[in-house]
Amino acid sequence: MRDKVITREEEEFDHHDYSEKILLDREFINCKFRACDFTKTDLRGSIFEDCIFEECNFSMTEIEGVGFRNSIFKGCKILGIDFTRCHKFMFSCSFSNCILDYSDFFGRKLKGTHFINCSLKEVDFTEADLSASVFTNSELVGAVFSSTNLEKADFREARNFAIAPEYNKLKKAKFSASQLEGLLYSYELDIEY
Repeated sequence: MRDKVITREEEEFDHHDYSEKILLDREFINCKFRACDFTKTDLRGSIFEDCIFEECNFSMTEIEGVGFRNSIFKGCKILGIDFTRCHKFMFSCSFSNCILDYSDFFGRKLKGTHFINCSLKEVDFTEADLSASVFTNSELVGAVFSSTNLEKADFREARNFAIAPEYNKLKKAKFSASQLEGLLYSYELDIEY
């Protein structure tokens, strides 16, 4: 049996080491976390609402049932996180200058999500709703897009993506002319510039 939910509001946490700790059923509202280490931390059932994370490490963090509502991640290391395990209805985030390599967003609703200056290598976006999302200056080598809703998404400044138009929704998505190779890779065309 879990303890009563612990709520923290409008607090700042600087350089806290939570690595490998168990922090179940916590609620953080309007809090700011700077340079905190959540490596292998068990956050199951916790909620982060209107929180900001700056330069935090979330590698191998247990996030089963965790809610990230209106959460902002800046300069964070978020390696190999399975975001499909987060709370289904409490998930809206933005990411800037983050490393999200090997993370999983399978089937997540990410409408309007901003990925600015992020590394998204080998990230799985299969069946995700990324409509109206923005990928400014983000690295997408090996990222998987399959049955993904990319309508109105902005890839104009994204790099190294491979998106098969026949397997994804792309209506009104934005691309630059120099990125056409990322849309035509599956046809094995020889494109010269």
